[in-house]
Amino acid sequence: MTDAALNQATIARPSVAAMEARLKVRRAREARFRWYGRLAIIIALSFLAVLMGRIISQGYSTFIDYRMSVPVYLDPSRIDPADPTGANYDLLVADAVLAKLGERDDELGSVSGKVTELLSTDLGFKLLDQVRADPTLIGKTVMVSGPVRADAALFYKGQVDRAAPEADRKLDDQQIAWLDRLEDLGMVSSGFNTSFLTRSDSTEPEQAGVLGAVVGSAMMLLVTAILSVPIGVLAAVYLEEFAPKNRWTSIVEVNINNLAAVPSIVYGLLGLAVFINWLAAPRSSPLVGGLVLALMALPTVIIATRSALKAVPPSIREAALGVGASRTQTVFHHVLPLAMPGVMTGAILSLAHALGETAPLLMVGMVSFVPGVPAGFTEAATVLPVQVFIWENASERAFHERTAAAIMVLLVFMIVMNLAAIIVRRRFERRW
Repeated sequence: MTDAALNQATIARPSVAAMEARLKVRRAREARFRWYGRLAIIIALSFLAVLMGRIISQGYSTFIDYRMSVPVYLDPSRIDPADPTGANYDLLVADAVLAKLGERDDELGSVSGKVTELLSTDLGFKLLDQVRADPTLIGKTVMVSGPVRADAALFYKGQVDRAAPEADRKLDDQQIAWLDRLEDLGMVSSGFNTSFLTRSDSTEPEQAGVLGAVVGSAMMLLVTAILSVPIGVLAAVYLEEFAPKNRWTSIVEVNINNLAAVPSIVYGLLGLAVFINWLAAPRSSPLVGGLVLALMALPTVIIATRSALKAVPPSIREAALGVGASRTQTVFHHVLPLAMPGVMTGAILSLAHALGETAPLLMVGMVSFVPGVPAGFTEAATVLPVQVFIWENASERAFHERTAAAIMVLLVFMIVMNLAAIIVRRRFERRW
């Protein structure tokens, strides 16, 4: 071997060793990066599991309903057939419960008052409805069924510690003994709480439901979709396919991107100033709420649509123009249909984001107490995020479990919308 060859071999050996060392370091870094990624995913899933576990553990009991069935004697001396609304039906139910318990009321009515604290006023209203529907029931014994009061329901759900000092709980020892006795008599039964899904808000926790909020959210989202999706898609098509590339369009594009980052409460202030104070739109209505959320969703729809249009290969446009299609035909017959999966996904996700907004709706007055279901777009309504806000700030403990249950309903609503986005994307997806 020549001296030159030996020198080359000598030089090559440390170069190979150095290269292997560098490769070893690089592989170690890549391995650490993969573990960092896995750790980040594990941490994110852990926080999600804790959040969902907390919500479910606090709210699942809302879907368990405790109802009481009581035979009530409609005493003719206490009910006027000409005016049945003048009777105290809550007291009639309380007296019937006392009779079942073998107790007697005192002269001050304090015993019946303590029993009334265990019974929902829904029992009295149902009794009144029966008398109104059939006045011949006066003088007879009828069966009435309804939920127990919220504190009594919490006791049956195990959320009231009977071993705690009497001063530290809302139910005294006598009331707890009565509840045990009523359960032993078979007058209290449990089941799925359908009324939570079929009733609207109420001042009584056991009678409060989310139907009005769900309907209000759906009506508001309908207004948002009707305004934001067509306007946003058409604006994106114009900016991406037709607008000249000059300083003015650049300014518009920059402002659209900036509007997507504006805090949502600013849109609420804008809606308050423009739609309510200037245009005199009905306050706390799905119409004004939808208008505010449409303004907030527009930038997201425009940005998502433009990204979907950019993803369409230029060869599609060139081929359409090459066979004689006009610019408009190229865009609306070829480019936009191919971009439709991204367009619809962006639109649905922007609507799902709007569904969870609370701050702009508070600014336009949708924080008011609405006990019924809105019959029109201009009537007062509430929505699920605002309903959660109202219940969480209520003083009654039973409203807090309904807060978590309302969050569960809201999450189901949003999951359905996200699934719809996935299905629409796969339905319209085209491969080239």
